[in-house]
Amino acid sequence: MKQTITEKIFSEHVGKAVFAGQIIESTIDMVIGNDITTPISIKQFELSGAKKLANPDGFAIVMDHYIPTKDILSANQAKISREFAYKHDLKNYFDEKDMGIEHALMPEKGLVVPGDVIIGADSHTCTHGALGAFATGMGSTDLAFAMITGKNWFKVPPTIKVIFHGKPAPHIYGKDLILEVIRLIGVDGARYKALEFCGDALEYLDMDSRFSLCNMAIEAGGKSGIVAVDEITKEFLADKNLRAEPKFHYSDEGANYEQILQIDVSKLDPVIAYPFLPSNGKSVREAVRDDIAVDQVFIGSCTNGRLSDLRIAAQILKGRKVARKTRLIITPATQKIALAAQKEGLWDIFVEAGAVVSNPTCGACLGGYMGILGVGERCVSTTNRNFVGRMGDRTSEVYLANSAVAAASAVAGKIADPRDL
Repeated sequence: MKQTITEKIFSEHVGKAVFAGQIIESTIDMVIGNDITTPISIKQFELSGAKKLANPDGFAIVMDHYIPTKDILSANQAKISREFAYKHDLKNYFDEKDMGIEHALMPEKGLVVPGDVIIGADSHTCTHGALGAFATGMGSTDLAFAMITGKNWFKVPPTIKVIFHGKPAPHIYGKDLILEVIRLIGVDGARYKALEFCGDALEYLDMDSRFSLCNMAIEAGGKSGIVAVDEITKEFLADKNLRAEPKFHYSDEGANYEQILQIDVSKLDPVIAYPFLPSNGKSVREAVRDDIAVDQVFIGSCTNGRLSDLRIAAQILKGRKVARKTRLIITPATQKIALAAQKEGLWDIFVEAGAVVSNPTCGACLGGYMGILGVGERCVSTTNRNFVGRMGDRTSEVYLANSAVAAASAVAGKIADPRDL
């Protein structure tokens, strides 16, 4: 029988042909935890009586949500992961000396390899599917099981094929494409399904845009998001010291898809997701007509905190000032990205425009720290969620957008179309 890319990846890991709907036990190539979720996994690991990790080199802890720690509680929480990492001499342990948001740092370090099965105790683990891997989020207890056994169970997900046609207009990025998908199918339209992204439009999307695309598969309910390896992927991987030999998988012609969705990206305007769901997508033109003043703009996160996002923002901010009543916070996703931005002079542009530039952290995205919203405040954010209270007070509002729209809105003091500047 013909297979999808997801079915092929699982088949290789199981040792026999498997198909959507089957319950399987698969080996895991990489297990990822962070400073919030790993302490729970560690507790379960120790309660089990386990003495060592099944695959130490296939386990990573990335300290990113509250790092540097913001208070005593987060400091004590981080201490649990640190002590475990040192006790087990964990090779893939990333803290303040080499920090970054896990879903940007892992590919940067060559720890995500095409053909992998990856799990993480974070819902946006699906980001790594951009490199032709199966990647999904799980709970901390599931993570502990994989730490102990090197395996986990799955129901092989059915696949929705999303075909993007055409050439994107200026200031249309992967963020806009995935917001359009979510607008069309809803926040539960891909529940426990793999979203397979393909089509001729992908040749115009760099890896940063593809990471954004897969990152938000979960916001449609997806089990995973995935893009097959092509020349753009290979170019990204060329300078990486990969953890293992990559294995390229491609869906068979005639493979079974639960649904096929076709989108002409040449007709898209930048998309804004209004509160309080990522599916509340409207064109930036509609948002401009709605004349929505904003108190804060946040550019960062595992969705849009990469170097291309900072370059896009800098192009718009250069020679301009952030509006008087608006705050702009820019958070590079990793230290390597931050350093590259400094060397390119982007930090000078940001600071001269009136932005605050922070260390790499999840920070404001989850309402953690460094950008929490107050009563009734509005924020344009390049993050992935805009639920009630996501970034602060329950009465605050978050509008999801790409980096160009975010930067333009910071200058205008209200939601703005970057094409108008």
